[in-house]
Amino acid sequence: MIDLSTHYLGMKLRTPLVPSASPLSQEIGTIRRLEDAGASAVVLYSLFEEQLRQEMVELDHHLSAATESFPESLSFFPHASEFRLGPEGYLEHIRKAKEAVEIPVIASLNGATVSGWAKFAKEIEEAGADALECNIYYVPTDTELKGADVEQLYVDIVWAVKSAVSIPVAVKLSPFFSNLANMAKRLDDAGADGLVLFNRFYQPDIDLDELEVRPNVLLSTAQALRLPLTWIGILYGRLQASLAASSGVHEPQDAIKLLMVGANVTMLCSSLLRNGVNHIRHLERGITEWMEQHEYESVHQMQGSMSQKRCPDPSAFERAQYMRAVKSLQQVLLRS
Repeated sequence: MIDLSTHYLGMKLRTPLVPSASPLSQEIGTIRRLEDAGASAVVLYSLFEEQLRQEMVELDHHLSAATESFPESLSFFPHASEFRLGPEGYLEHIRKAKEAVEIPVIASLNGATVSGWAKFAKEIEEAGADALECNIYYVPTDTELKGADVEQLYVDIVWAVKSAVSIPVAVKLSPFFSNLANMAKRLDDAGADGLVLFNRFYQPDIDLDELEVRPNVLLSTAQALRLPLTWIGILYGRLQASLAASSGVHEPQDAIKLLMVGANVTMLCSSLLRNGVNHIRHLERGITEWMEQHEYESVHQMQGSMSQKRCPDPSAFERAQYMRAVKSLQQVLLRS
């Protein structure tokens, strides 16, 4: 019997297949379908602090509009701060998800301030989430802001959140650091229970007909797994934190490669949006068949077996591999 179980954020999961934060988790019925299809946990869509602040601004605007024309209205219209605006809808969604499924429910938070991260993280814990993923989607554009200050912000967020909650905390990172290995170690030292590699930044596009800058969301392809594969392979065995691979998991072989370099879980988004929720069954079946053919008895047995730590040629993860790739490309061009 093949054992597909794995451990992530201190939780034992039935398989490494975890749907990541996406619109799929917005409906309780779909979360149930994800569980029925074989998801071992689910990451809910992200709660954005900016959205909550915008709600308060908009309400205040509507309550105060034209009150200067009718001063008496100021006496009977409540102030915006008296309304319970905030993450109540998201917190209720957590509660309903926990009631609906047996798999772990991981909340996702994208804060805008360190205090906001801590405040909303605590409320998410109280709502019953099994764990929290800090989705640090931050693109610094201030020309005076130093790289060290950006890195310290990430560390400060982790310290604040870990001080506020007792549930496991994962950090979803971008790859854009001058020394990602050092950054991963600093977050590990700050108490992060897991690292999710990587966050995909969505770049805008230009509509040439309307002459407008618009968001352009492109689903990932299998090629996107190369970046998390490289860095998970390098970080495996160097950190206490769990490692989650995000981006590029479309077929069973994609998940297998990531597990072999050391991933604890492989997260799914684009493949489910393209192929439907039941694609999880296809991935699980394919992983099981491959393990049987190659005589692996458990996911634990294969995890990290092809990481830099265990690779006969550790330089394959670094510059030596780049030189080999260039030479192989030159040979292809010569043959053509």
